[in-house]
Amino acid sequence: MRKLKLSMGLLAIVFVTLTVASCKDSKKEHDNEDGHHSEMSSDGNQMEMNNESEEHHHAEGNDEHAHDKDASMKTREITASSKKNAATSAIIDGYLQIKNGLVADNKDNAAKGGTALLAAFSNFDMTKLDEAQHKEYMEIVESAKEQAEHIVKSPIDHQREHFEGLSADISDLITLLGTDKTLYQDYCPMKKVSWLSETKEIKNPFYGSKMLTCGSVKKQIN
Repeated sequence: MRKLKLSMGLLAIVFVTLTVASCKDSKKEHDNEDGHHSEMSSDGNQMEMNNESEEHHHAEGNDEHAHDKDASMKTREITASSKKNAATSAIIDGYLQIKNGLVADNKDNAAKGGTALLAAFSNFDMTKLDEAQHKEYMEIVESAKEQAEHIVKSPIDHQREHFEGLSADISDLITLLGTDKTLYQDYCPMKKVSWLSETKEIKNPFYGSKMLTCGSVKKQIN
């Protein structure tokens, strides 16, 4: 009888011990699951915040880019010059280098043209300009430099976008100061913008090889 009671007592102790251990293991597993879920939730929130931040910065970049482009396309009232002026040749050469780079779908050559154009602006002798010309020249060059700087460092699709504004700037510059070069003002009906070329043959810098001959000659200069 004593042996039976002793056996029953031992069984009870073992049962209680196993029950407590099982509860602890179950609680530990539950805590681990909660911790894992919390970690995943935290990571998800962080990823969502990062995505929102990236979208915000991207939107800001697009707004800034649109602002730059819109600012360059404003219509100016230019005092026209009918004289042939060799002083603008280096500026026009830099512009044409950009144009030919875009025609050839060559981002690097277009960027080199942008660098050459910036150098030409820096070397331009403004002492021969009268007060009115100087004021108009500075307004044009401020915009043109901004476009050229973007062309130097941008991928080709953005180079082409900034070339639109630059073309308007160089056209205004020629109207203001004149040139001794024979140039052609071409028009792209797809983009509804003009550009300048040294040849009568149409080679579209806005589309390159995709639509190389899209456009028409609107005017000859000199």
